[in-house]
Amino acid sequence: MPLEMTTEVLDWPFPRTEDGAPPQILETLRRQPPCVVRIPEGAAQSRLAWLVTRHPDVKQALSDPRLSADERRPGAPVRIQLPPGSNPSSFLRLDDPEHARLRGMIQNEFTRHRIRKLTDPIQRLTDELLDELADLPQPADLHDAFSRKLPTLVIARLLGVPTEDSGFFVEKTSTTISQEDPVKSYEAFTEMSDYLARLAEYKLGDPGDDLISRLAKQYLAPGTITLDELVGVARLVLVAGHETTTNQIALNILSLLLDDDLRARVVAGDGARIPQFVEESMRYWSISQDAILRQATEDMELGGVRIAAGDAVVISIPAANHDEKVFGCPHRIDVDRDTGAHLQWGYGPHYCQGAPLARLEMEISLRSLLNRFPGLALAEDSRKVFRQGTVFHGVTRLPVTW
Repeated sequence: MPLEMTTEVLDWPFPRTEDGAPPQILETLRRQPPCVVRIPEGAAQSRLAWLVTRHPDVKQALSDPRLSADERRPGAPVRIQLPPGSNPSSFLRLDDPEHARLRGMIQNEFTRHRIRKLTDPIQRLTDELLDELADLPQPADLHDAFSRKLPTLVIARLLGVPTEDSGFFVEKTSTTISQEDPVKSYEAFTEMSDYLARLAEYKLGDPGDDLISRLAKQYLAPGTITLDELVGVARLVLVAGHETTTNQIALNILSLLLDDDLRARVVAGDGARIPQFVEESMRYWSISQDAILRQATEDMELGGVRIAAGDAVVISIPAANHDEKVFGCPHRIDVDRDTGAHLQWGYGPHYCQGAPLARLEMEISLRSLLNRFPGLALAEDSRKVFRQGTVFHGVTRLPVTW
């Protein structure tokens, strides 16, 4: 049925449950083919789109070249509204071959070999932050003192951003993706982009051992990429490197603070289950809740419905990661389940390059925190800590005692 002829339309995005879990309506929607939703598009505007919820359909949609991620296409759906002329927001919003060209420029930065070299520096930084946490009066905001700081400082150092400027990026990134006030989001996006452009130009003359320096020297100087493209790459690494990891670390911790039995199982055997718990926690929370939109470039079929060329498609990672046909009892965290099929890292050509770094940060942070503060406890009703209305799910604070 063509989108414009659909009579029953739901408003998207859907709110999470009171306890922060994916929207309950997704369970109902998975029992049927892709449905039509109304998605926001700029100030006081909306449009219709297909919502894909079942695991196999989501997996196909993430890898099907007929579903374009390119924000520059006429009529392309855009979740994060940016200032006019600012698209694409990153190479994640491009298709191959442009996507592959820009993605390839940072491919070597996130190899397992290079990431392993960061183990000791990340451990030292973690220990320093936990030392600072121990000196704070109780209850303390663990999110502000630890889970927000660690990924921000790690990615700032990787990029070559001065440590003293890391707080600037936390503020600007949060404002950009909140989408609560378009004017403020535009301003934050522009300020962050302008800063990265100035930093890249500075690195051309005074390069260091960091990602922006290497991009400037290897690709910007010979004209292989433009300054705008370099800024887009750096901005993506910065936002993805701290926004998603920050909130996932906090939710990992929250999961264990809410379930004593789960916590006991995770810490048993010197934390042998921590890597598996991290993957399962990612599946459960599925923080990339509203960010993935595509546009059909030709008529196609997906999940039993006909999608016409030009139609917008919403791909729901939380729905796929809670598909009962793939993950038994999906509404609980099970550290013994096989989570290999979860899609929180993505799938296909846009699979997250930073996955090895994020895994390392999450494992080190959780192991170190639990060892240092075995009596860690939540000091507030968990229902009050979740943030609302954002592209990525997370918390606003995490008050704890120890």
